[in-house]
Amino acid sequence: MDASSWQKPPWNAVSSQKLTCHMGERPRHFPDTRVKLAYDDQALYLMFRVQDRYIRALARTDQDRVYQDSCVEFFFTPGPDPDQGYFNLEMNCGGTILFHFQTLPRKDPVEIPVSDCARILRDASLPKIVNPEVQDPVLWFLSAKIPFDLLSSYTAVTHPEPGKAWRANFYKCADNTSHPHWLTWAPVDLPAPDFHHPRAFGALCFQ
Repeated sequence: MDASSWQKPPWNAVSSQKLTCHMGERPRHFPDTRVKLAYDDQALYLMFRVQDRYIRALARTDQDRVYQDSCVEFFFTPGPDPDQGYFNLEMNCGGTILFHFQTLPRKDPVEIPVSDCARILRDASLPKIVNPEVQDPVLWFLSAKIPFDLLSSYTAVTHPEPGKAWRANFYKCADNTSHPHWLTWAPVDLPAPDFHHPRAFGALCFQ
């Protein structure tokens, strides 16, 4: 994957959303983070574009602590009611993921088996491991394909179609880098960073 992928079909016809909010104090490093979303009958597709610095990726295997790296995240309820539970899909810049289903925030999460994580196809513009930290400016991309039948193994899924909606938030973090930050798409009104607040999810309205 390279920068041209963002503007190639089918992504060239999809508008992007920018992560403009933050949790905690405004960070010194506020990477320009944008995301596109598309769907078909079988899957949901994501692509992130991040103009970043202070990049690292140390997590080697799925379900490692990717949020400590340069990371983008998609927390979502696959339907209109966040009380039905939500998935947290967290992906570092090298394409390694952490994937859970939560019935309640931070209580008894269901850790998705690694065999199911492998069904989420990913394409990253950066290598799997980035170490030491890269402090120079870097533009990186990450895409993912999330099959609906995988999601339906854990909860009911409202299949996207015009007029339907999910609840979700997109995040950017980098907890253990030299310049940590916690960015959000939909605002989360809390004094300290905590992404596990489904009541603050925005509406994903499908067209």
